[in-house]
Amino acid sequence: MTTKTHPDQTIKPAIQAWLKSVIIEYNICPFAKRELEKNRVYFSISHDTKTEQCLLNLMLECDRLDTDPGIETTLLIYAEAFATFDDYLDFVEIAENLLIDQGYEGIYQLASFHPHYCFQGSNQDDAANYTNRSPYPMLHLLRESSIEQAVASHPDPENIPQHNIELTRKLGLAKMQTLLAACYPG
Repeated sequence: MTTKTHPDQTIKPAIQAWLKSVIIEYNICPFAKRELEKNRVYFSISHDTKTEQCLLNLMLECDRLDTDPGIETTLLIYAEAFATFDDYLDFVEIAENLLIDQGYEGIYQLASFHPHYCFQGSNQDDAANYTNRSPYPMLHLLRESSIEQAVASHPDPENIPQHNIELTRKLGLAKMQTLLAACYPG
């Protein structure tokens, strides 16, 4: 069995393209643009495939956020792991429990993204899944204090998810598929 490797010089540009052309362009996350423009998003690329090593990478990124206040948020990209969405969901559950076990509850929060993301109870072809579909499996590590500040400054934070669902469904599945596909190099 051969493993497809993704060189780092294609991964980060794909994620950046996704952030700019989907997340920021369509205001999926109204807080992303400022942090990206201020260069306060850290991109960590992991080629590990073993769950234990992927969890260690998560803890290393928590340590990085602990010691570098210039980083607002980290995108931990798993370039080779968690190809199936079910395996990814299992990993996310373990990762969330690890954050709690390591004393990071209330300090950091995880948001999850995957190329085949599908909300529970949703159809695979629901365009709304594209609010969390990304070029690679990824964990978004956010500072809880920053989330609280951002939400407090937003005029209608409770309706962000509903707005995103309505927007992506209005844009349609074909448009969302095209936007995501355009993020990959070549």
